[in-house]
Amino acid sequence: MTQGLVKQGTLKQRFIKQALMTHSSRMTIRRMVVAVALPAFAACAMIHHDTPPAAMIAPEQIRLADDVHLAGEGWPSARWWSQYHDVQLDALIDLALAHAPTLAIANAHVSQARAQVELIRAVSGLQMSARAEADRERVSGHGFLSAYANQDPAIGAYGPWYWTGLVGVEAHYDIDIWGKQRDLVRAAIGAQNAQRAEAAQAELEVSSDVAWLYYTIQIADATLDLLERLRDESAFEVETREARHARGLESLTQTQQARSQQLAVDQQIAQTREQIVHVREALRALAGVGADALPEIRPVPLPAPSVSMPSSLSYELLARRPDLQAMRWLVQASLDRVDAAKAEFYPSFDITAFFGFNALRMRDLFLHSAQQINLIPGLSLPIFDSGRLNANLHGARTASDTLIDQYNQAVLDAVRDVAQSASQIDDLDHRVQLQRARIDALRFASDSAQAGYQTGLADRLAATQAEEPVTQARIALVELSGDELEAGIVLIRNLGGGYRDDALPGSAAHDAKPEPDR
Repeated sequence: MTQGLVKQGTLKQRFIKQALMTHSSRMTIRRMVVAVALPAFAACAMIHHDTPPAAMIAPEQIRLADDVHLAGEGWPSARWWSQYHDVQLDALIDLALAHAPTLAIANAHVSQARAQVELIRAVSGLQMSARAEADRERVSGHGFLSAYANQDPAIGAYGPWYWTGLVGVEAHYDIDIWGKQRDLVRAAIGAQNAQRAEAAQAELEVSSDVAWLYYTIQIADATLDLLERLRDESAFEVETREARHARGLESLTQTQQARSQQLAVDQQIAQTREQIVHVREALRALAGVGADALPEIRPVPLPAPSVSMPSSLSYELLARRPDLQAMRWLVQASLDRVDAAKAEFYPSFDITAFFGFNALRMRDLFLHSAQQINLIPGLSLPIFDSGRLNANLHGARTASDTLIDQYNQAVLDAVRDVAQSASQIDDLDHRVQLQRARIDALRFASDSAQAGYQTGLADRLAATQAEEPVTQARIALVELSGDELEAGIVLIRNLGGGYRDDALPGSAAHDAKPEPDR
């Protein structure tokens, strides 16, 4: 478009101004422009259908029920896993955060969004370029340059073939009166912030998954120790039953029953060892490291579950959940795109400028008389577009309303998840206490049987049989403790870990809730 305008300006300077453009003709053209422009402004494209944005979720819907609570109160810290005081866990999470392919993909998306912001900003700025061209052309005898179609020494024409040349610098600038480009830049920044929040969500998911896999291995190790003890107890019972059967004191049925129990324990041991192998491989894949890079995981005592939760979530949940923050930024970006779609209906203004040299003959290209300057203000006004602009606005509004509805549902789901996790932790804590009381009762019976064996009032088999329920109850306690640890990690993830969005670019401008009147 710029090349055509430059060439038109050149031709006007050489011919129209010299031969055709008189004062009266210029006045006539001005009257014609005004006569055409006034109806054009009256007949410009109008916004036929637009609806208010969907309503954001009400604050009173973002709170917990009164019967959902925990003993502690507060939010997880940024390195929430440090509360377990386990150096092995710290090292594994740091390793995963440094090498996990999932995080590399998330960071690549952030870089891509940042590049998109830079691209849109560049488009809205001043554009400058250098131009140089040479054209070998045959002049038409019936065209605008027909005077040069034949040899005419009087005007210095020796045709019809000529070399024309053009060299110079041109610039173009769109005047963003209605804020269209500004809205597009804001939308791109919102998309970039959403990607950064999604990267934070990916970090939260990786750290919580590593913690859970790590404690799955620790729980399996603790269970394996108890199963091996239970197997020793079952093996002693099998040996005793076999000895009694050999002496004719018992039937073979009791021996086979004891052997069946021993084989069941052997199956549990094999399954537990296989589980450790599988979980370790899952942990290695999550961390994105080789078989030799994953450090050895030594058994450690299981930590006491330590979770806390605020008594009231309110809008704090929005600042703590990176996935909700990502959706909130996407909503803001969609509203900016709606504003940009509205700006499409208004006139657009631009300025094109050129400075350089333009000559019909190459030998005259760099003469002072071949100097050319163009300053071309432009106005573009949509008049008839067959409904394109309204369709574009409707699509932008529908996409924005869809994101708002998804955001509202995500907030309600987040409150539900937190409430369910808190309730599950309360239930598991109660079951753990009951299981410990049960172990105490079984331990009393086992101690009584052991005392009878020590005093000769009972045999060793009775004492061993009394110890087996205690071991089985302790295995069940380990499983309950594992469930409670898992629920605590899930609750921390549902609370968003220690994530905040204060460092996001543009957060000061976008931190307020999106306006409902856009």
